[in-house]
Amino acid sequence: MLTLVMPQPTEEMFKTISTKFRSLWDFPNCVGAIDGKHIRIKAPKNSGSTFFNYKDFHSVVMLALVDADNKFVAVDIGSYGREGDAGIYLKSRVGKKILKKEFNIPPPQQLPGMNMLVPHVILGDEAFALHEHLIKPYPRNQSVIQ
Repeated sequence: MLTLVMPQPTEEMFKTISTKFRSLWDFPNCVGAIDGKHIRIKAPKNSGSTFFNYKDFHSVVMLALVDADNKFVAVDIGSYGREGDAGIYLKSRVGKKILKKEFNIPPPQQLPGMNMLVPHVILGDEAFALHEHLIKPYPRNQSVIQ
């Protein structure tokens, strides 16, 4: 697996990204969005099903963290196609740094009009597990209670 951090994000970078998420998307305290992308490859010899993904082709996965303008902040390239985003995130250098609080994410701050401190977050999709710095939307199949 090849991990690139371009450059290592600083706390100031994340504060700038957070300001942009608030102004462009009305999403305060957001320092990025993360997702995986399958990149189609010709299967290496003797690789078996290692690179074969759920989309029925062979691939490597690029896990990318982007800013409010969809520009790369950090990427992790080279995980096997059979792996899911959540597992790739947990074993990636980026994911490990975020979980260990070594990724320079700014400390919690107040949301507009509130006194409570709220952590800065990264927005992921349903594949990712929730934790202090990673949030995701409600599941699509959530039933409505009446």
